[in-house]
This record gives sequence, structure tokens and C-alpha cells, in this order.
Amino acid sequence: MPQEYIEIRGARENNLKNVSLRIPKRKITIFTGVSGSGKSSIVFDTIATESQRLLNENFSMFVRNFLPKFGQPDADSIENLSMSIVVDQKRMGGGSHSTVGTITDINTLLRLLFSRIGKPHVGPANLFGFNDPKGMCPECNGLGRKLDVDLGKFLDKSKSLNEGAILFPEYAVNSWYWSQLISTNMFDADKKLSKYTKKETDNLLYSEPMKIKTKVGAKDFNMTFEGIVNRFTNKYIKRDLKTMSERTQKQVEPYMTMGSCHLCKGARLSQAALKSKINGYNIADLTAMEITELIKVVRTLKEPAAESIIKALVERLQHLVDIGLEYLTLSRETDTLSGGESQRVKIVKHLGSSLTDVIYIFDEPSVGLHPRDVHRMNELLQRLRDKGNTVIVVEHDPDVIKVADHVVDIGPQAGLHGGEIVYEGSFANLLKASTVTGKHMKVKVPLKDEFRQPTGKLPVKNAKVNNLQNVSVDIPTGILTVVTGVAGSGKSSLINEVFFQQHPDAIVIDQSAVGVNSRSNPATYTGIMDDVRKAFASANKVNASLFSFNSKGACENCQGLGVIYTDLAFLSEAKTPCEVCEGRRFKDEVLEYKLNGKSISDVLAMNVQQALEYFEIPEVNKKLQAMSDVGLDYLSLGQPLSTLSGGECQRIKLASELHKKGSVYIMDEPTTGLHMSDIGHLMEVINRLVDTGNTAVVIEHNLHLIKNADWIIDMGPEGGSKGGTIMFEGTPKQLLSAKRSITSKYLRN
Repeated sequence: MPQEYIEIRGARENNLKNVSLRIPKRKITIFTGVSGSGKSSIVFDTIATESQRLLNENFSMFVRNFLPKFGQPDADSIENLSMSIVVDQKRMGGGSHSTVGTITDINTLLRLLFSRIGKPHVGPANLFGFNDPKGMCPECNGLGRKLDVDLGKFLDKSKSLNEGAILFPEYAVNSWYWSQLISTNMFDADKKLSKYTKKETDNLLYSEPMKIKTKVGAKDFNMTFEGIVNRFTNKYIKRDLKTMSERTQKQVEPYMTMGSCHLCKGARLSQAALKSKINGYNIADLTAMEITELIKVVRTLKEPAAESIIKALVERLQHLVDIGLEYLTLSRETDTLSGGESQRVKIVKHLGSSLTDVIYIFDEPSVGLHPRDVHRMNELLQRLRDKGNTVIVVEHDPDVIKVADHVVDIGPQAGLHGGEIVYEGSFANLLKASTVTGKHMKVKVPLKDEFRQPTGKLPVKNAKVNNLQNVSVDIPTGILTVVTGVAGSGKSSLINEVFFQQHPDAIVIDQSAVGVNSRSNPATYTGIMDDVRKAFASANKVNASLFSFNSKGACENCQGLGVIYTDLAFLSEAKTPCEVCEGRRFKDEVLEYKLNGKSISDVLAMNVQQALEYFEIPEVNKKLQAMSDVGLDYLSLGQPLSTLSGGECQRIKLASELHKKGSVYIMDEPTTGLHMSDIGHLMEVINRLVDTGNTAVVIEHNLHLIKNADWIIDMGPEGGSKGGTIMFEGTPKQLLSAKRSITSKYLRN
């Protein structure tokens, strides 16, 4: 069968320079190139967008109203496209009702299994679903948790009622409610609460309202007694706290917490569903197991009536193991997954699909993967290809690039200096190419042999969050510490959760978005814009607010957006340049004012590199240099922050922190989205940060960064319950001889 190709002619999206390209179908094609060179412009903004736009045109006008809207990419022609599926790193939302089990459809199979062979028999599969009114726990509506009383803050169990064991002010000793409680004669007021039996504790906290005879003076008196937690719940939690006075809110809020539901104990399901069991396990027991344990249990089931369901279950669970997510549980909520984990969970969903001749598009699938697990990802890409699909990958990791059937290298540099194809062909020939990627594929990074000495230490004590096994460790200050270990080993739990809670003044530089609207840009975020406005104002003897498109200088037709949005109902929202300012965002009279021959609009159109050559303002140049140092030369000063990738967001935050001293910085995989050639720049930046007296704690899998650490903390040995312990602490040189560490093996190679 002759080789077919996706053919692109004259692509001009973003920085692409009239690119024409043939991508082989039913093969793995990997796009490489420096950050900002134009890889995403070809793969996502041209191929994926056009494929999804054409697919949507098959639906009726009415249905199109509810679908995402895609404009036509700027290209002369794009031919031989199939349906495309984009598997990106966007975190999965879905809130508390979405779990790994629901998103992969494994829960659907489990529900079917219990409806067939669960004992006692309950009925149809939907009775085992926590998102179905018939299956959910009536107390917490299937969430497994609810707003509850924080007993740790509500009670001091080392005291008796007479000593003030109830810490909530309404029950202070000798108060009305305290006296009422004592007068019931149901509780020993001199006995410490820690010595109460379970029955006594339950009566005190959760007793239903009941009539009690008591004496007030000489008179007998009937009163209603209710458990103190129940009374608090009815009075404050079941009513909307926001409707109460600010004073009451402040008084009550410290005693509330999100706790496990009393009825289902966090299992989310109705009591009937939880009573139905297979081999002694109910459905909640199974979804709470790690995948490695669950797959063993499912394999032991020998039920002819459910043979096909069991086979499908094992297959789906095996996909999760193959992709390196064996440490997850099906009950894990999807919005707690990292970007890399989210992407791998999405892949599992597609592996079970019987569709063929689909274009699968991946955005850096190696993100968050330890070098040990990269081969698993490669095998999955190959399996998708072998089913007759076209696999297109944007990737920087040499270990992934080497499985390509075809490589397309975009460059030669970033931004305006990119947007061209500098190499096309096999991986073997890429190694001989003189492109930036070709050269860096052959570079061997040496292990650092001189290490900074710590100036002190920041202790982490008895960490037990998630899978951490009572970990205590000292984080050295004044040096670069890299935390390593396979995915799920507890790196983020140790640093982002426990260390940050115990040392809250640390600065976290992560990949979350920095700007959500089209009005914030690199110039406003880094503070350059304030100095630029002042410079324009003093050079032209006018008010500085004229040079803001959010203020007096904004074009009145488009309110400073530069574009006019027109809602065309079922078609994509039309974005047309404003005909008054022609996309420049400012009033004409503002553009008359110049600084060194350029208008404010010209300045915002410059990229960081051009701006460095243009400005002679020390404060501005310092901030521009910081952006250049973190590899953002190609960003234009006026580019909306909402269009930046996760890696770019992290680097722009890093750039804005570079001038500070004496701080502790936490970075989570800062090499994400960085080309091999840019990691050297990032290392220089981190070293500069540490050399000026700061402490850097970096979670990372990239061996280039690990080799340049002063101190390494290696977590493991595996992910999930088999992880959460410290395998090694020491310098990279000492790590080479660490026998128990998985990371050590890859550092030696």
C-alpha cells in the first residue's frame, strides 16, 4: 500500500513563514525545536484546529451552537486530514464528582460487575453510581465528605467538662449551654473526655434531640437535649453561614472543616450498595485500592456470568499499569492529578477505543515521567500507531524523539527568528544535522564536581500527607536541592504540601496560569509597563495614563482590545482587527507621541530581544534581561498572558523573582516545555538565584538539572503505597554509588 501523507501548503499561523510540509500517515512523527520556534503553531493551531473545524461542520447548525468554535487556520491548503484527538496537559476539572474511575470508564465496568454478581443482589448498575440519585449516599450527595465540625479544635480531650473540655465559646464553663449539658446528669463532668467510652462520646456529640427532666431551683423542668456536634451542625452548617452576621461567621468558621461523611464514611454510596459484596469486598473497597492491588483481586474472580466484564476490566487496568499510573486509585479525584498524570489518564481512555485512522496529537507526553518510565510511554505511542493511527508528538525529550518514524525540526530560533522547517527525516539523520536540536542530541552533560556548602537547614518533621511514611528530613539552605523519584513517589507531597505548610514564607514558582484575560501581558506582569509609560510621558510632557490601553489612551471603538468580537451564533466568534486603531489598541493622538522614534504600540509589538536593544532605561533593561535569561527572548511585550503555556508561565514568574535575596524558592519541574538548548540558560538562572543568597528546592526528572544539583533527596522506591520514603540524601556524586535508588541507575548511564 503506497504511503499516504497529510499535506500542508503555505501555513502562516503565528510566526510560521509560509511553511509547506508532508506528514506520513499511520506513522509516529515528532516535532522538535527550541521553545517558541513554531511547533505548536503547526501541530495545534493548524493541523488540530482544521481537523476539528471540519469535523464540526458535519453537525447541524443547532448542534454547532453547543460545540467549541474553531476559526480557519491561515494556510493555502491542508489536505488528507482525518479526525484528530488532542491529548494535552490541561488539568482535568470535573470537581469532586469526577474520579480516575469515572473518567476512564472503569467505574462503569465495576458497577456492571456488581449488578451481575454482587451478593446480596441490589439491582441495576446505576444503583452503584455515586453520581446517580439512586446510588449516592443521601447524607453527602455522593461526595463522601461534608462540611463538619473540626473536633480537634472543638474539644480538648485531655480535660473534663468541668475543666472546659468544650472549646467552642458557646459551651464555656458556667455558660447557659454548658449548664444545660451538665444538668442532664448524662455525663460525668469530672471525667476526662479521653476516658469516655464510645457510647458516652457518641451521646455527648451526636445524640438526637430528646426530652430530659431536670430541676431548675426547686421546680421540675422539661428540656430538649441534643448532641453538641449535632446542635452546632443544625444551627450553623445546615444554614447558610454567609447570611449570618460577620461576628458570628468569624466566631464559628475556625471550628468547621471538610470532613468524611458520617454515614458512608467517605465511600460516597448508599448503604444498600455498600452491603453488596464480591469475595468480601464492596465496590468502594475496590475503588480505594491502588491499581496494582485491584488488578490482582479482579484476576482472581472466576464467574462465568461476568467473564467478558472481568476481561475488559483487566485490560483497562493493565493500560493504567503500562502507562506508569499503577500507584493511583480509581477513587482519586481528577482535579488533584498533575498535568502529566492528567495527560496519561486521557491516553488510557483512548487506548481502549476501537477507532482507527485517527490523528492522535500529544503535547510533551514525557512531562512528569521519571527516565525509567519513558519507555512505557513510547510503547503506548507505538501501540496507537500499530492500530492504524497517525501519531503526532511535540516533544523535547531525546528518549521519546528516538522512537519517531519521522522527525520535523522547526527553527532555527524562536519567535520572529523561527517558523521555518530546518530538518525533516529519520532520527538517525537528525543526529548528523547541524540544527540546534541535532547538535544538542549529542551533548553529554558532565556531573558537577564542586558543591556549595549549606548555610543552615529547614526541617520537615513527621510528614504523613498522602503516601508519605512519617518522613523527617532537613532541607539545606543557601544551596540548590533537587528532589527526585519516580512519579507518585511523594515528591510533591513532601515539598509542595508539607514543606510549604511548615515554611509558608517560601515562594512557589509553579506552572499555574499568570493571567486570565487578554489585557495582561509580559510588560504589565513584570512591571516594565509602568516605567515605559513614565518614559513616554516625560519625553512628550504629557500624562502617563495616556500610554495605557486600559485607561485614557485606549481606542474608544475597541476599548483598547485591538479587536472587535462579533457573535455569529453557531459560527465561531468572529475576531476582526478594529478598523479605527487597526489593532494597535491606542487612540491616534497617543500614537503621535514617540520615544526614540517609536510609538507605544511599536514598543508593545517588540519581542524581549528587540526591546533589550531599544531601551536605555536601567530598571526596564534589568527586567528584560531576566526574561531573556529564562529563555523568553521570543515573547512579545504585548502578547496576552492567557496565551502562554504552563512552562512559559513558570519562567515568567521566575524572571520576576530574580532580583530578590534571602528567599526560599520551590520550583515544580521548571524544565517543562524547554528545549535541550534552553536548559543550560535555566541552570544559569537558578545558579544566579542561589549565588545571591537564596535557597532553591526543585522537583525534577531532567538529568541535566539533577547532575547540577548541590544536594539530592531521592524519594521512592516506587509510587503510591510502595513509595513515600527517602531512599537517598547527598550530592549527585554520592548518588552514583547509591544501590537502592532508581534515579542513580539513570545518572550512571
